[in-house]
Amino acid sequence: MTLGRTEAVPDATFTLMSGQKLSTADLRGKVYLVHFWATSCATCIKEMPRMIQTYNRFRGEHFDFVAVAMSYDPPLYVRNYAETHHLPFRIVMDADGSLAQQFHNVQLTPTTYLVDGKGRVLKRILGEADFPELNRMIGEALLEST
Repeated sequence: MTLGRTEAVPDATFTLMSGQKLSTADLRGKVYLVHFWATSCATCIKEMPRMIQTYNRFRGEHFDFVAVAMSYDPPLYVRNYAETHHLPFRIVMDADGSLAQQFHNVQLTPTTYLVDGKGRVLKRILGEADFPELNRMIGEALLEST
């Protein structure tokens, strides 16, 4: 789903599995994805290898990726999945559901937000991503932000 109007990304602070804090303000100047997922979500697990490919394709100082595990996902499952599958991007636990709430009350997984370097949400994807389209949009956003 492409947004008909440009909206600002919510002011949010992520607590990474490492305990480090990261905010959407910290990510300003970068193109990034905020990807809501769960280990119990079949579509999330199915598309995760392609999310990793997308991250690896664009990774660098101007691109970032934050994977937000839903509040109902047990932290041990998320940690085990992240380690077993060598997830290369930032992993966040939305322990109290506040991040999902801030991002339009996310309830469906996967839900992915593409944010440009100015902090504008370029696209919200509900369900499985169209990866050729997503990669094209990331590439265009990176060209505009550099």
